[in-house]
Amino acid sequence: MNQMNKDFLLELLTTPSPSSMEMGIQKKWINYITPYADEVITDHAGNAIAVLNPEAEFKVLLAGHCDEIGLIVSRIDEQGYLYVQKVGGVNPKAAVGMKVTILGYGKTITGVIGVNAQHHGGIKGDFELEDLFIDCGATSKEEIEKYVQIGDLAVYKREPEVLMDRYIAGRGLDNRTGAFIVAEVLRRLSKEDVNVGVYAASTVNEETNMGGAFFAAAGIQPTMAIACDVTFATDYPNVNKSKYGDIKLEKGPVLAKGAPINRKINQILEDTVKSLNVDVQYELTPSSTGTDADMMRRTGRGVPVSLVSLPLRYMHSPVETASFKDMEEEIELLVTMIKNLTGKESLNPLED
Repeated sequence: MNQMNKDFLLELLTTPSPSSMEMGIQKKWINYITPYADEVITDHAGNAIAVLNPEAEFKVLLAGHCDEIGLIVSRIDEQGYLYVQKVGGVNPKAAVGMKVTILGYGKTITGVIGVNAQHHGGIKGDFELEDLFIDCGATSKEEIEKYVQIGDLAVYKREPEVLMDRYIAGRGLDNRTGAFIVAEVLRRLSKEDVNVGVYAASTVNEETNMGGAFFAAAGIQPTMAIACDVTFATDYPNVNKSKYGDIKLEKGPVLAKGAPINRKINQILEDTVKSLNVDVQYELTPSSTGTDADMMRRTGRGVPVSLVSLPLRYMHSPVETASFKDMEEEIELLVTMIKNLTGKESLNPLED
């Protein structure tokens, strides 16, 4: 992965993109990918889709969602403190003491999530996000309402950090790394002769309703679709590997196995892995994947899907951590797989 790639990834990771407010990151994604695509299309859901070979009958859809978890202002009290609810799977215990960027209707401002001092008893027992509050320095409801209103969104104020030139840590790697990966796959394929149509989609709303993936697939009607998301790494202390599996950073991308996954697509992926001599890991998705793959699968007459995931430590925290090596191997896997497609493959599991 070269410096241009890393700079683009960092640009995505530093752009706030809570679910339903992905416009800013989508414009940056489009600006990056446009020189390499035959066309770039958008839709009313907010998806951005870069296309190679739009005339090809066999269509491969790659979906990486660009939205991140966040907070939504639900109440403002008379002292000017803000109260919030979840936008996606926010862990309230990870929120304590964090700085936040509030994307206010009047101004983008900084706040802190207050925490009771240990000298005053600290935080005890279970609590929900609604039990916490944000202090922006305002002294009254009237003052803060010049900048913030009910329904405004916020994200953790956390810049990405590179760890030991090996890993990247920060907020929202789930799944702006996926949006990065699908763009990079298309960029590299733009230099190759490919026999199929390639549709790299930066999808919206996955963290809340997965509507973006549904509308992308419904509009494109792909022959096959692959969700590029993240999955739970379990290679750090206090994780029950017997229960949650054994997934490690720097051991390659993760393929899913289970009822939603098309076995023929997985076989093509596994054959490609062997030809590249790279590592791959597995996770189980017995009934659903919890990703864009579920929604894409249900469109049209039923789309054959697979899921390729990036191992991620500390999911839905301000310090999600992933490996550059795993990203590069996932990109290489998808580029090689798509490059080798003839466009005549049958994905019907009942056909030989």
